[in-house]
Amino acid sequence: MLSKIGFWAFIIGLILAVVAGIFWEAEQWVMICLIILGLIVGFLNITAKEIMLFLVATVALMVAGRVFEPLTFASLGKTLDDILAYVATLMAPAAIIASIKALWAVGKPGD
Repeated sequence: MLSKIGFWAFIIGLILAVVAGIFWEAEQWVMICLIILGLIVGFLNITAKEIMLFLVATVALMVAGRVFEPLTFASLGKTLDDILAYVATLMAPAAIIASIKALWAVGKPGD
């Protein structure tokens, strides 16, 4: 049940990020919603075996920030960058939770 909640939080967050990236620029309420959804995703979706892949994907997402800005045709670059920034806002809290889980797994005494 909890994994379904996490899955839907992820889907809703992605949809919100795309819609907000197209229609709104740096809206505080959108960012707060994405942060909350990202926390839900981090707590409910990321399992121990998925942490490494998830963190690598999140780092790649963060590094790609503002890469589309030079596309000036019909403000396409700006829109794509706004979408990417909102997706990064969704994934950053989940990445923090996953990082803490990974550190906890490394730091706890072994068998």
